Amino acid sequence: MRENEDVVRRCTGGLICPAQTVERLRHFASRRCLDIEGMGEERIETLHAMGLLRSPADLFRLHTHAARLEALEGWGLLSTQKLFAAIEARRTPPLERFLFALGIRRIGEQNAKLLARHYHSIGALRGRMGAARIIGSEAREELGSIQGIGPAIATELAEFFAEPHNLDALDALLAEVMPEESAAVQKNDNPFAGRALVFTGTLTTLSRQEAEARAEALGAKVTKSVSKKTDFVVVGTDAGSKAAKAAELGVRVLSEAEFREMAGMQALFSAVETPER
Repeated sequence: MRENEDVVRRCTGGLICPAQTVERLRHFASRRCLDIEGMGEERIETLHAMGLLRSPADLFRLHTHAARLEALEGWGLLSTQKLFAAIEARRTPPLERFLFALGIRRIGEQNAKLLARHYHSIGALRGRMGAARIIGSEAREELGSIQGIGPAIATELAEFFAEPHNLDALDALLAEVMPEESAAVQKNDNPFAGRALVFTGTLTTLSRQEAEARAEALGAKVTKSVSKKTDFVVVGTDAGSKAAKAAELGVRVLSEAEFREMAGMQALFSAVETPER
């Protein structure tokens, strides 16, 4: 692969890339992903060499080879049953861990959390990624509007879900596991539930991260750009083109104080202090 040249050739094998199978399986089972106790690199290499482990879905079918595994040196009945129990305990992983475990290029733990928080389920994410292949489509614009998901990440996601062999491997995996939907956000009676918000300018009584986290906890979708689908634009000091765009489109503009009051934060104090004048 020659990154500095115009043509860059990358493996698109995704979940079943022959050259990376063992490493991808190790990643999938690792502590930061599905955290399958007892499924280390040595065991993965052994099972792969035996032809029993080629894709993530195969992990959840290992119990069908119990007799062969129990007969392996160093395994035995108790060790094998313990491994099966560890695998069974991971059939309903949190969505963000599941997404990170897929090994999609540029999708680390934080981006996996952003995607899980936005799409809520693997079905919704997969459904939108098909349309997101088209630059300028509503699905692509939605993906690009997620705070923290830039054009390069959006392209990697769309390409991953465009590969038929990735979809086949994902279908096989989803026949064995059911990722939990992302944690339910607060959707009680509040003005931000289901609304799209954009923050612009410098906030003085709380950090941008705190404000975005509060909005998302109330069921809002925080995006980076202002469009006709934006419901609120929260402006801090030195707000620029986004505030002007909001005015042009007739989007409701909120001051920082108005946002705090509507978000139920008026009695809170932040570590970010208002500068003395």
